[in-house]
Amino acid sequence: MKIQSLTVGLRVRHPEYGVGVVKAVSEHLAEIRFDDALRSIDPELSNVTPAEPHATLTGLEVSLEQMITSTVERVIDRIGIEDPKATVELLGPRWQKGKLVVHPADPALQTKEVPLEVFFHKIVGLRNQLRVLEQKINSHPAMTDAEKVDLQQYISRCYGSLTTFNLLFKNKEDQFSSRA
Repeated sequence: MKIQSLTVGLRVRHPEYGVGVVKAVSEHLAEIRFDDALRSIDPELSNVTPAEPHATLTGLEVSLEQMITSTVERVIDRIGIEDPKATVELLGPRWQKGKLVVHPADPALQTKEVPLEVFFHKIVGLRNQLRVLEQKINSHPAMTDAEKVDLQQYISRCYGSLTTFNLLFKNKEDQFSSRA
């Protein structure tokens, strides 16, 4: 590894000493803190390589990739975003590649056509946002239980209104229900 590639704080791996942190860099040598000692090493001669990025959180050390993947998955789950392809899998087979056609009463107005996959994705997105709203209400620290129940009733009514679209779902457990 070239000396120019080293920066203070960079984690590196040495074939003999293991993983260390660069503490100082001079013209030809780098001072690297390993578990056992601080060592002055010529990185070009000693086969030093960058260590896999890591993050230490409250004493737990995991690979940076694992931490980012886990964090992104939790954020996506928390805000209710679904993969559009996964949403289409929830759509009943008889509706796949279908379209929603809206005919206005006035024949002079244009008919609107929407692919059912797009419409279904929006319905599932609405369901996901209602779930997030439900979680936020339930975990709100300043609301009383009575206020939470009151708001929950509105969400249940929304689910009840959306049961109209249950015929689009492939599986019954994915359908809307007004029951809490």
